[in-house]
Amino acid sequence: MSEAQTQLDPENTVYLDLKDGRVVIQLLPDIAPKHVERVKTLCRKGFYDGTPFHRVIDGFMAQGGDPTGTGTGGSGLGNIPAEFTNKRRFLRGTVGAARSMNPNSADSQFYIMFAPAPHLDGQYTIWGQVVSGMEFIDKIKKGTGRNGEVTDPDRIVHMRVAADVK
Repeated sequence: MSEAQTQLDPENTVYLDLKDGRVVIQLLPDIAPKHVERVKTLCRKGFYDGTPFHRVIDGFMAQGGDPTGTGTGGSGLGNIPAEFTNKRRFLRGTVGAARSMNPNSADSQFYIMFAPAPHLDGQYTIWGQVVSGMEFIDKIKKGTGRNGEVTDPDRIVHMRVAADVK
């Protein structure tokens, strides 16, 4: 474990376990408190376990967090208002809140960036940053076509708040 990882706050760190290994995500409650709270609530309920990465575009991002795998499902807890009035940028490993055209429509879905995407800056809420395990994100099964729909997608094994992992 690197020195940076040992300094992470376990209450604001998520372990995303995939078939190939563990991804460690630092949560950003200072810039997206409502989104971070929702993610932690859902992690603690086991909501994300078994959900697919239903939309994966090579060189862009991997999207998951929809229990239906259609891109239209959510947690049932309602929408979260946008929290993107900060200067954070979408870089490799950035975790953002997926939403519809309505900026205030995020819920459970999220995406992890394979590469920088400046066109998303200031348009979508950033709630986390991968600090280790990006090589496992790179191995997520890619989709086809412009929309990146994935047939027989890879799934989240477990997604937990680090403070809750014994």
